[in-house]
Amino acid sequence: MNNHLLIIGGGAVGLTSARALLLAGYRVTLIERGTTGREASWAGGGIMSPLCSWDYKEAVTRLTQRSMGMFDQAMNELHTSTGIDPEYQRSGMLLIPPFQDALATQWCAEHQVAFRHVALNDQLPGMQGEGLLLPEIGQVRNPRLLAALRRSVEKLGGKILEQHEALRFDIKGGQISALHTSQGVLQADAYLVASGAWSRTLLGEHALQLDVKPMRGQILLFKFDSPPFSNILLQDSLYMIPRRDGHVLVGSTLEDVGFDKATTSTGYNHLLQRAYALFPAWRNQTPVQHWAGLRPASPDNIPTIGRHPQLTNLYANCGHFRYGVTMSLACAELLLNEIENKPQPLPVDEYRWRE
Repeated sequence: MNNHLLIIGGGAVGLTSARALLLAGYRVTLIERGTTGREASWAGGGIMSPLCSWDYKEAVTRLTQRSMGMFDQAMNELHTSTGIDPEYQRSGMLLIPPFQDALATQWCAEHQVAFRHVALNDQLPGMQGEGLLLPEIGQVRNPRLLAALRRSVEKLGGKILEQHEALRFDIKGGQISALHTSQGVLQADAYLVASGAWSRTLLGEHALQLDVKPMRGQILLFKFDSPPFSNILLQDSLYMIPRRDGHVLVGSTLEDVGFDKATTSTGYNHLLQRAYALFPAWRNQTPVQHWAGLRPASPDNIPTIGRHPQLTNLYANCGHFRYGVTMSLACAELLLNEIENKPQPLPVDEYRWRE
């Protein structure tokens, strides 16, 4: 039995995997190349749904749907056990035209997702037309979720090592025998790559068909005295996420620029003008913050979860693209079942590591 797991990557996926393994009785060491929870997971918006689920393959939505169904209980447990409120709430998501109404309503009906058409003026005074409200869609405040996950992992006995960049594996007899890091050599019974955009780079030739690369996303943050609206808003690819304290996130760009995490004036102005176009009254508002993160992009947003086809004690949980936080609970469940050779609650062939 692989009793000691070494997890490479301290984002939402790595931390959630660590927590699931600890609760199942494993010993866990988690290493992070920088500071835990400060990469893509921190930079994201925390919408507990694909922006438009009907635009994605079933391999994506079956994971997001299962994971979303686990969030209520998991967030309550995290809040109770750590004292940190991830600010999870079912704030609902309101689609503003243009959107594919027939496709959206058909998908929602087939997948038992609540929806209703609403007059936009009732939700956003002064805005004309009809929108589609998905009232059960939730959101979480990513930095608070990551802080709660970290505290939970530590309280459960997990060991977290920051400023430990994974460099290369030693391999012996078809297994990983050690991991070289910037702070020395570490050993465990099994190893989990949850390194987001850096996963393929770390694995090198052992990545096989694992196809993960960085994709930059920029976000603006506004601050109001109180939330200007209650639902997450979505218009085309633009989303606006209201927080309880009056902050509103506006995102995001999708840029294939390698490992460049710099913010740009082009990205800033693109998001700003789209926000102003939707809410002309905001033109006297200036964003209070602007940041960027590197999403772990994978084909069709489908992550890789499970055992390496050649190295028997190496596992992956990576390539979640835009939905690492959203998928995290279900992916940790699938990973644990894979490690323990237990039946899976849903089809997993599309997530397997390919040779």
